[in-house]
Amino acid sequence: MNQAHDHSYKLLFSEPEIVIDLLQGFVHEPWVAELDFTTLEIVSGSYISDDLRSREDDVIWRVKCRQSWIYVYLLIEFQSTIDRYMAVRLMTYMGLLYQDLIKTKQLTADKRLPPIFPVVLYNGEQRWNAATELKELIVKLPGGLERYMPSLKYLILDEGAYDLNELTPLKNLVAAIFRLENHTSQEDIIEVIANLIEWLATPEQTRLRRSFSVWINRVLQEPGDSGQSMTNINDLVEIKTMLAQRIPTWIQEGELRGEARGKAIGEAQGEIKGEIKGEAKTLLKLLNLKFGAVPDWAEQKINAADKDQLDLWVERVLAVDSLDNLFG
Repeated sequence: MNQAHDHSYKLLFSEPEIVIDLLQGFVHEPWVAELDFTTLEIVSGSYISDDLRSREDDVIWRVKCRQSWIYVYLLIEFQSTIDRYMAVRLMTYMGLLYQDLIKTKQLTADKRLPPIFPVVLYNGEQRWNAATELKELIVKLPGGLERYMPSLKYLILDEGAYDLNELTPLKNLVAAIFRLENHTSQEDIIEVIANLIEWLATPEQTRLRRSFSVWINRVLQEPGDSGQSMTNINDLVEIKTMLAQRIPTWIQEGELRGEARGKAIGEAQGEIKGEIKGEAKTLLKLLNLKFGAVPDWAEQKINAADKDQLDLWVERVLAVDSLDNLFG
């Protein structure tokens, strides 16, 4: 994920509505129903360990659970490539966070640490296949040593693994993010933006609309898209209007690219066919010189062969003493 896109992601997930939709829509566990979302508040993502190493690029929230004011910290990692040792990284980050909580005395009434819920938000092309539990990365040894292994599990939200058909009917902001990230057409983008305009229509949601606008700008400027610059457009309605106006041009550009690609493929295929035909003629001449008239069955075999097979026969023709040995 490039830095600009990364920052726009963090801008989105610094909005409480996004975090609420993430928890309610994508964390299907009973404890989520116990959370009091009226207490949801963002925590500084900058904390320093005893050896002065800083960690500033997390998005961390806390929310009260039940009436006991037990805090749940959300540690969200933005990841566009698969990290085999993500569980180890998260263990380090969570340790730094716990150190900060101890220093600032943000503990429970009985001086225990609050739970941390680590989430990895992944938007890479390949499906996530790294271990989601730390113990999977540690060699298992006999004799009871496994009792001392650290335990950590994180939730992976692999955007590309979700079925777009299942996400489409959801009135959920995170589902809209996943749909935009994995859109298959410009019409899909316009449909999602239309949903966002409808869902975020109140004056209180002005900042969230702007955050989405900034993020959508980044999405559309990613490599592989049309490359249209919309940096100065910070309104969802304007973005939707611009995209609707651009669709005929995108379609035309796509058709032209398709025609050019088809022509290039055709030319390449023609060149390959020409090479194969020429190599087959060369092989027939060599065989005619060495063995005399080439029988019909051998000529048919040569004309039906691909380039790799013809290359092999040409290399062998001087070493064999019969057609059977050549083709055998």
